[in-house]
Amino acid sequence: MTLSLSPRRDEIGLKDGALLVDGKWRPAADGATWTHRHPATGEAIGTIPVAGESDVDDAVRAARRAFDEGDWPHSRARHRIQVLLRYASLLREHAEELRGLQALDNGVPLMFSTNIYAGSVEIAADVFAHHAGWVDKIGGQTLPPYQGGDHLAMTFRDPIGVVAAILPWNAPFLLFAQKLGPALAAGCTVVVKPSEFASFAVLRMVELLGEAGLPDGVVNVVTGPGDPTGEALVTHPLVDKVSFTGSRAVGKHIVEASAGTLKRVSLELGGKSPTLVFPDAPDIGLAAMTTVGTVTMGLSGQACVAHTRALVHRDVYDQFLGAAEMMAGAVTYGDPFELSTTASPLINARQLDRVLGLIDRGREAGARLVCGGERAGGDLADGNFVRPTIFADVDNDMEIAREEVFGPVLAVIPFSSDDEAVRIANDTDYGLGAGLYTTDARRAFRLARRLRAGTVGINGFQVEPHLPFGGFKQSGLGREGGQSAFEAYTELKTVLMPLSEEMM
Repeated sequence: MTLSLSPRRDEIGLKDGALLVDGKWRPAADGATWTHRHPATGEAIGTIPVAGESDVDDAVRAARRAFDEGDWPHSRARHRIQVLLRYASLLREHAEELRGLQALDNGVPLMFSTNIYAGSVEIAADVFAHHAGWVDKIGGQTLPPYQGGDHLAMTFRDPIGVVAAILPWNAPFLLFAQKLGPALAAGCTVVVKPSEFASFAVLRMVELLGEAGLPDGVVNVVTGPGDPTGEALVTHPLVDKVSFTGSRAVGKHIVEASAGTLKRVSLELGGKSPTLVFPDAPDIGLAAMTTVGTVTMGLSGQACVAHTRALVHRDVYDQFLGAAEMMAGAVTYGDPFELSTTASPLINARQLDRVLGLIDRGREAGARLVCGGERAGGDLADGNFVRPTIFADVDNDMEIAREEVFGPVLAVIPFSSDDEAVRIANDTDYGLGAGLYTTDARRAFRLARRLRAGTVGINGFQVEPHLPFGGFKQSGLGREGGQSAFEAYTELKTVLMPLSEEMM
């Protein structure tokens, strides 16, 4: 029987989406809509408005008024803290509802969003709670006079202004929080654009902000694709900062588009992260299963920090491949609402074709196909499912070792020495994450410092709300998470004040 998610949609009672402008939900001015088709079945799930240039202008101007004339940027720390903590509690209360909406958005199974912290509503709540703790710590410095005379030299941190927060489809809970948590804590106002492939969970998260007591106009939402909605947002002259997570090509375009008004920009643009496995790893099988898990389980490799290159010492190469193939065989596809389902489909037909093309070219280039490499059939034939795929004997110059596949494809590359492993690991345009498996602490710290990556995990890898996350090289600009993210939503101001008449 062919899989259908229409009954799930009806059980949840999914409503079509709307734009939020200055506290009011409404359709697009010209009535344009986008029909979202589920990646697991191809069924029409619901519609969202396509915000045109005039809709985006309305939303940005509402955020501008809320920043320039409203109370939020200047509200007492206690008030902002209370709103953000109340919101974190509401997220936890509505976690089951939000997980269901996400499953209708992007097909991420409930097993993943319930049990894996980085993909859960819980981490989103923790991010908001963490940044609530920064509200009363927005401090500057008082500095002694450098020249003669009697005066005060001080610095302050002011909110940066109107923020355009552009979200990807793959991790709406975490990335909504990583952008809006520090922005709201700092006193900014925001226009959110969720991906057209994952809008429904984000729209509900925004509704809950209103229930938490956030004033009208502080957060506004425009839905629709990059053209016209995203383009109108990143080029709007009243936007002060763009925070974007997505593809490298779009990130480069945002930098170019923002140059005219010198917008502040934060970008997280993906990766080709390596895992380095040494013969003295605590458990070779566990290292293999963990690495394969980041590329197959949950998001099916559609995660920026998935460790899609496994660099394995020749002494344990075959052992690693055996455990990796076993792990790949344990992945199950199907109804995302069933807890037996462990992985999602690819997000759309275009991405399906792209991944299958990269797999074909990997074969042609001479990589050895260990398992996978084809679409799932049977009851899943209408969905965008690709079987977990492992390539062995990969050369780092091959396309599958250099391009971000964004699918369940692992490239396994042999090495013989520490220096060779680091050289291969760093031979990439990206630098988001990396992993090391070894029991030699000196090697672990020595190589972790040499790897050109924003986050390096030793014998494990995870995302934490209070730690900065971002990449080197073409993996992006800036960091999300922790104090560094909070500061990215502020401007540093210097104030000088004479204390005697002779300084005036």
